Order: sequence, then structure tokens, then C-alpha cells
Amino acid sequence: MTHAMKNRALPRCLFDAVIAVLSMLALAQPLRAADTAATPAGPEGPAQTAHVPSKVPAPVVILLSGQTGPTNYQSYAAEVARLGYYAVLLDGKDILTRAQDGRGNLQKAIARAQSSPHALPGKVAVIGFSQGGGGALNHAAAMPELVSVVVAYYPATSWSQNLAGVVKRFKVPLLVLAGERDTFNNCCLIEHMRAMETAARDNASPFELVVYPQADHGFNLTGRNFRSDDAADAWRRTRDKLAQHLPLQQ
Repeated sequence: MTHAMKNRALPRCLFDAVIAVLSMLALAQPLRAADTAATPAGPEGPAQTAHVPSKVPAPVVILLSGQTGPTNYQSYAAEVARLGYYAVLLDGKDILTRAQDGRGNLQKAIARAQSSPHALPGKVAVIGFSQGGGGALNHAAAMPELVSVVVAYYPATSWSQNLAGVVKRFKVPLLVLAGERDTFNNCCLIEHMRAMETAARDNASPFELVVYPQADHGFNLTGRNFRSDDAADAWRRTRDKLAQHLPLQQ
């Protein structure tokens, strides 16, 4: 190739490079659902990680982790954001706690999420896991002014000696997803879930229990207890509850 030919080819090379960069940027747009923003604990509420959906503003879903902390639940929060929700993940230990004002922490977290430019005004949904599920039962299910629906995966119940009394405070539609074989630290026994179901029926409380016969604690989390079919069914039911009680804007 002569020097003159190289000079004529150079603009084409630059053009191709520009097209390649623009193509990569275009392909990157759908990944915005995985955008996150971490906020430390402060006067406005406990520490959180917010997962921002591709289309904002969006309805708010608050997620409460299990005892191991938020790390194991980040991927779940990201999936909620991919559905189109502004997903805010908290540590469940900040909500189901005797060392702090758990109810106050949840109220502050909801108010902070609602004030975000990424959020639509109005009620939020709450999804809790294990200890965070117990916090959802204890607090979120009794906040009809703030919460539209609660989904609790294998929620901790050992913190209460009066589950019937807890159930009497349920004012929000509630879905509980539990494993029949769950004996983890005796925190989340299926007998307790069924006792709540009976009490809810007696009180005409909005309560639905789904039991997975072969499932143990954390059946939807990566690890030895993971059960793909049960996890998929629980996710489908969760999506349906969100669509019913906190629908996305078209």
C-alpha cells in the first residue's frame, strides 16, 4: 500500500472505530438496571444499596436481607430492578432488632427511597428474607399507610412468643414462601408458618402461605440448599404479587 493509499484509508479506519464505540455504548444501555448506589447509615436511615432500573422514576421495592447481611441478596435486588422497580436493599439486622428502633429504621428507609428522583411517589412493596422476613412481618405488614404488599421468604419467627398477636396487626397483603424442611437454628419453622396461617384465617387477615415440601432454609440462594424449581416458582409468585399490588407504569 502506498503512502497516499494509507492516507485515504485512515478516515475509514476512524469511522469504523467510532461506529464500534457507539455500538458498544448502545449495547450497554440495558445494563443500566444493574446500576447501584450505596448509602451509609445516617440520620436519614440505615445503610442501603439502591439498584436503579433502566426506566425512572419507578415504584419502590424495599428488600431486607437475612442475618448474613446484604451481600448474598444483591443479585436478587438487581433482578427486582430489572423488572423495572427502584430496588433498595437494607440489612435485615437493622429492621428486626432489639438494639435499634427497627420500625423507625424501616420508616426512615421508606421515606428516603420515596424522596429519591428515581422513585415514584406512593406506597412501596417490601420483600424480606429470614431475619429480614421477620422484620417485614413485625413492621412492614402493619404499615398499610406506607406499604402495599409484603413478600417474606422463610421469615424468622422465633423472636415472638405470641405469633397470634403479631398476626392481628397484619394490615397489608402478605405472601410467605417457606420450606417444609427448614430447621435452620429453629428460627423459621414450618409449624410457626402454619400457626400464623391459622391465626390469619381466624382474623380474616390478608395472608397467603406457600410451602415447598422438599425445601430447606435459603432455597432460593446459591448454595447447598438451592432448589431451582422452588426458587423459580417463588420468583414467579413474587412477580405476580408485585404486579398486582405495585404495578409498573406503562
